[in-house]
Amino acid sequence: MTAARIVGAFMMAGFLCATAVAAEQPAQDVEADQPTLSLEDLDALLEEDAIEESIASLNSSEIADISGMALVLAFAFFSFTRKSVVLKYVSFAASIAYLGFYKSNLVSIVNIFAILQGTLPDVRHSIPWYLLIGFTTVSTVLWGRLYCGRICAFGALTQALDRILPSRLRIEPPAWLDRRLVYLKYIILGAVLLYFVATGDFLIYRYVEPFWMFTLNGNTVMWTLLAILLLATVFIRNLYCRYFCSVGAALGLISNFTVFRIKRWGECQTCKICETACEWGAIDGPKISVTECVRCDDCERLYHDQQKCVHWIVLRKKPLVQTAAS
Repeated sequence: MTAARIVGAFMMAGFLCATAVAAEQPAQDVEADQPTLSLEDLDALLEEDAIEESIASLNSSEIADISGMALVLAFAFFSFTRKSVVLKYVSFAASIAYLGFYKSNLVSIVNIFAILQGTLPDVRHSIPWYLLIGFTTVSTVLWGRLYCGRICAFGALTQALDRILPSRLRIEPPAWLDRRLVYLKYIILGAVLLYFVATGDFLIYRYVEPFWMFTLNGNTVMWTLLAILLLATVFIRNLYCRYFCSVGAALGLISNFTVFRIKRWGECQTCKICETACEWGAIDGPKISVTECVRCDDCERLYHDQQKCVHWIVLRKKPLVQTAAS
């Protein structure tokens, strides 16, 4: 009898345990069906919420800065698409006044330093900066060094000076020398980057680019070097941009992947009109160097001028020749 009771107790205990497990199983299945968030997913959601909240809390001054940058970039692109000399110089004036002296916001070698270090500025307080860097990168991939030829405040200043100063003072380096001097900026870019990686000293930028001039804050050595550079630019147009600019060198490297390049006619093999007009030494016969071209529009306006471009002149004469031959 005792044995029977013991067996019955074990059977009852087993039944109760099985019932408890069966009761818990649906709850476990429900929990298994629920999506789980990793710590990375949770951090991403919190970061998105923080960005949305910070953007929504922009004050009027920050909104004005974003709007100002967007307007300057939009007008520069509009002037580029219209191929208008007047609009180009209005764009220059906007870049010099707003991006230069008012905001001192130019693409700099310092930005490349930050990318190398992975220390990009906070989005919340640097939206204009991201607009400028984003526009510069995308436009370079699509059309080439549009930033250099249209938006950079220092480049705009030197191009404007070139129109003001007497052309008789100008000295044009021989083609063979120009083709060698253009590599200087790539050497400077490489040397400065190596120096920064080795020392971490970002202040080297003060002696390799003159963009600080728009802050009106420099030491005696910096102002002396700037004076020499601007004086030399009187004689050799776009001197710094063509031969010494490390930012131009970086954008020139990206320009190798440019999608929409300037077309050339068959007559460009022998015609020298565009090559003579190019202020940047980017045209050599029928070939345009995408790394040196800044999309200044000069050759493109000639390209579509049916009174000056040899291609259009030949097309006009062909029907006359065919008529005379018949």
